[in-house]
Amino acid sequence: MKIKIKYFSENIEKLKFIDGKSDWIDLRAAERVEMKSGDYKLIRLGVGMELPLGYEALVVPRSSTFKNFGILQTNSMGVIDESYCGDNDEWRFPALAMRDTVIEVNDRICQFRIIKHQDAFEFEEVNKLDGVDRGGFGSTGKN
Repeated sequence: MKIKIKYFSENIEKLKFIDGKSDWIDLRAAERVEMKSGDYKLIRLGVGMELPLGYEALVVPRSSTFKNFGILQTNSMGVIDESYCGDNDEWRFPALAMRDTVIEVNDRICQFRIIKHQDAFEFEEVNKLDGVDRGGFGSTGKN
């Protein structure tokens, strides 16, 4: 499968799919950002894509993003569907700073993967579920 990509910045590294390592692809800041604790910023990621019909991208922080930069992704996970594909539709990362921080151009701040849309299904209402009862939310790991 080929996906059309537009780079909005010549200062970031080109995206690479590294087969065998992970199917998540790192995204980089396309601008230098200084944030104070409590600041919110849509950080430019320097890319836009034309995803195939029936596909979407999931964008999440890298495991080291909070440790390295003290930022949280405000919507927890971003979903970019195939309709966000215009010539000005640059991907961005909605960040909330929990401490003063500086993010440099090319810093890896999030990652994405491309997946097919979920298949259609119907809900069937029942009075009882037949699976093994695990004890309710937050019950695993308690002894």
